[in-house]
Amino acid sequence: MSDEKNISSLPELSWEIEEYTKHPRDKKWYIIASIIALGLIIYAIIDKNYFFALVIIIASGLVVFFDNEPPKKLDLTIKYDGIEIGKNFYEFTSMLNFYIIYKPKEGVKKLFFEFKNPLKHRLSINLYDQNPVIIRDYLLQYLDEDLDKENEPLTEGLAKIFRL
Repeated sequence: MSDEKNISSLPELSWEIEEYTKHPRDKKWYIIASIIALGLIIYAIIDKNYFFALVIIIASGLVVFFDNEPPKKLDLTIKYDGIEIGKNFYEFTSMLNFYIIYKPKEGVKKLFFEFKNPLKHRLSINLYDQNPVIIRDYLLQYLDEDLDKENEPLTEGLAKIFRL
């Protein structure tokens, strides 16, 4: 009984995050994206790959639809047994490690979690105004840190470049 009380009384870290990073897009971006999408649709029709054409049309529609929606605000809490983001809970036991990329000059301040299951995509969390040292010290109690990671993953960098 006393163990349960001690575990539940451990400190938690919490802050609010956006559901996803919304990159600013101007008219030029939409013109270029439309030309690329139209080119892919024409190629798919010439190649008689109508399913691919349909996928491009649906993906283009989703980009336009979601661009008008602001990202939802979610509560994030790092607890003694895992991370709660909105209604989702990720247990530390399912995670392989974590790492923090902090490069203020480049505007990068993110926390990443990698999962033991290779089919599960890494979890990327903006730290905003949180102190990365406090978060690192807290997480080291429960997870290993991957000190080899010094840059954002390629997918994060490409999403930033292409504003996706």
